[in-house]
Amino acid sequence: MKFGLLLPHFGEFASRDRLLRGSQRAEELGFDSVWVRDHLVFEPHGEMESPNREFYDALTTLTAIGAVTSRIQLGTGSLIPFRHPLTTALQLGTMTQLVGDRLILGFGAGTFQHEFDAIGWGDRDRVSLVRSNAEILRKVAVENDVSYSDDNFTFSGVSIEPKPVGGPVPFWYCGATPRSARLAAEWADGWMPGRISLATIRRRVESMREICEENGRKLPTVAVIPPTSVAATREEALRDVNVPGLLAWANKAKFAVRPPSGRFETVEDLEGQLIVGDPGEIVDEVKKFEAAGVEHLVFDFRFSFPRWFEVIDLLGTEVLPRLR
Repeated sequence: MKFGLLLPHFGEFASRDRLLRGSQRAEELGFDSVWVRDHLVFEPHGEMESPNREFYDALTTLTAIGAVTSRIQLGTGSLIPFRHPLTTALQLGTMTQLVGDRLILGFGAGTFQHEFDAIGWGDRDRVSLVRSNAEILRKVAVENDVSYSDDNFTFSGVSIEPKPVGGPVPFWYCGATPRSARLAAEWADGWMPGRISLATIRRRVESMREICEENGRKLPTVAVIPPTSVAATREEALRDVNVPGLLAWANKAKFAVRPPSGRFETVEDLEGQLIVGDPGEIVDEVKKFEAAGVEHLVFDFRFSFPRWFEVIDLLGTEVLPRLR
């Protein structure tokens, strides 16, 4: 099992020092990866973050981090398809030349229609844009004079250099819906939801295994980005968390596997959608994800960004060694 961190590249705590020095410290402590989100016109999630609209570009941020680290993987969870895929292809090829073969490209359809309206793509199907990106990025990563046409993009005789070091960058489908898991099982290298209950993960992984067996495919890497809060005691860790906000969000999730009561009403009901407690409790919770089939867990500490360096050290010194 691999372990990563969602970086503070958005909101009031976004800063060069937190990003660069924090990523270096994560690498020193043995974390496997660091991750960024993606937005063009950022609208903060009210239950998870402050109204501050600061947002550092995803690929630029990862390039800077790659320049000051040497081993740690660099992931997007998730990149949103408001860029032309040929632009993304050039960026990815350049990044790998500069920082090495350590990118993971998580892609998602996005939450906000206004970001696509802003660039004149408001009438496009966002899920189909993700599929277009997957196909185009894979082709131009290994071929020259590429011709391509679908409902979203048409071009001919295109060669993008430099090619990504090591071949096509792993392409993960990000999303928690049954459709996202199905699409990941059909053609992606990984599946990565964000806030999702453990019961829902189990159901999605079961359906993905069935699809992969039918199609003769290897099961994609299963990853997840759960909100996390760690402190010396559970009480301290819970003080950072907006539990009512998380419960409200969970109850709005259309395809979630719900508790026996039919509603998410307690912290315990949020199992999988929140990891909270002292280091020992964090270890116990992570083992539940492993048992459910998760191979790469990215801790989302946005509730604890004010304590960013403290939580990196606490997790890296008191949790990761017990999970290794």
